[in-house]
Amino acid sequence: MTWLVPLPVTIPLLGAALTLMLAGRPRAQRTISLTALTATLLVSAALLALTTTGGPLVVAVGGWAAPLGIVLVADELAALMLVVSAAVTVCVLIYSIGQGMADGHEETPLSVYHPTYLVLTAGVTNAFLAGDLFNLFVGFEILLVASYVLLTLGGTENRIRAGATYVVVSLLSSVIFLTAIGLIYAATGTLNMAQLAGRLDTLPDHLKLVLQGMLLLAFGIKAAVFPLSSWLPDSYPTAPAPVTAVFAGLLTKVGVYAIIRTETLLFPGGRATVVLLVAALLTMLVGILGAVAQSDIKRLLSFTLVSHIGYLLFGVGLTSRLGMSSAIFYVVHHITVQTTLFLAAGLIEKRGGSTALDRLGGLARLNPVLAIAFLIPALNLAGIPPFSGFIGKLGLIEAGVADGGPLAWLLVVGSVLTSLLTLYAIARVWNLAFWRAPHPSMPAPDAGRCPPMMVVPTLALVTLGVALTVVAGPLFEVGDQAAGDLRDRAGYAQAVLGEETP
Repeated sequence: MTWLVPLPVTIPLLGAALTLMLAGRPRAQRTISLTALTATLLVSAALLALTTTGGPLVVAVGGWAAPLGIVLVADELAALMLVVSAAVTVCVLIYSIGQGMADGHEETPLSVYHPTYLVLTAGVTNAFLAGDLFNLFVGFEILLVASYVLLTLGGTENRIRAGATYVVVSLLSSVIFLTAIGLIYAATGTLNMAQLAGRLDTLPDHLKLVLQGMLLLAFGIKAAVFPLSSWLPDSYPTAPAPVTAVFAGLLTKVGVYAIIRTETLLFPGGRATVVLLVAALLTMLVGILGAVAQSDIKRLLSFTLVSHIGYLLFGVGLTSRLGMSSAIFYVVHHITVQTTLFLAAGLIEKRGGSTALDRLGGLARLNPVLAIAFLIPALNLAGIPPFSGFIGKLGLIEAGVADGGPLAWLLVVGSVLTSLLTLYAIARVWNLAFWRAPHPSMPAPDAGRCPPMMVVPTLALVTLGVALTVVAGPLFEVGDQAAGDLRDRAGYAQAVLGEETP
């Protein structure tokens, strides 16, 4: 069944080509896009089932065997990321169609939106399946090109300015990543990650630390890790709601995925783990303090996005199996919940005419469905029992306590404080936007209604977020097995190269 492995990349790319050829035919473009992403979701689910029971699946692109050729590797972690990303992209696409973005609206040119969205999806899936560093770099660059187009749709001054900042920061990250790739190749003679797992161990410690630091710097920018995160709150809120939602849910997680993959496979137990833990603590606290200070819902959610990246780094930095499995669970939770909240913010803007808290009010009475669509994922994000956010944070806290180090205990305290401040921030949004009397500037009760095609995918993601609580046990088992596989470097090398790691 290895023929399934390239399909999550090739299906969106073929769909992008077809939708570009069908510019000017919106119904055909919508049909192709939805079909392509649904097929990607089904293939991803099949890959998850196969890798859970049979181990990693490896494909040598073009028949060129590793380490000379490009390999795509689907293990449990990659397949799990493929499933959740495909589910999110399908829901966001339906939402965007309901918003009218794909119907010739001036903010989203028809000939651009569908192809670019599918190319973005291909970039995400390629990054998850990449078995060598250069192919991972290619995945990031596909993301950069597609995301810049989506971020600047409509060509408004604010979007161009935010897009320019995003591109400059992303290019800086890419230059650092490409430089690190060149140095790694010069030092080891390969970029295949399975082969690097053995060859990097033979390098001097100081050289390994430099290479690890450069990769962490590049991925930290892409993942919006403090102090490399200041670009995100200024870039994301200017884009249309669906674009912001898919960016918030997926793009930073690709950076986190790259950190997980390289830290476990290439630099296990390296000296940079202390840096990761310190960055995790600062990312949590600085991000959530920024969220508390915001008066706009989109900017507030952008800061919570940054803040909760810290939880993911917390699990990775602990290097324990429990910490890693909790981080994997939390990645799935955070992709789902953060995307849902940004879609809900789009509904708030549609119904209330703004996302500024001082111009909203009474939404709980005017639109109870919208109130539910915001409240449930918001409580989930804050980690209120029994939601998946609570389960993921509890696992991370348990891993921190088990570690027992002073820095781990600081992170335990910081994670609890961050959760409390997150609850305060969303309670403030609820009080001002939903609970108090409507603001005079808001649309009349019979105006600004949300189209069903915007509401339904949002509620679908709300349901998915709740379902993560119901299936938390099996999902944690998958995460634990994936964490075990990540720590088994020899098994990865055996699957890719047919030999044990030296």
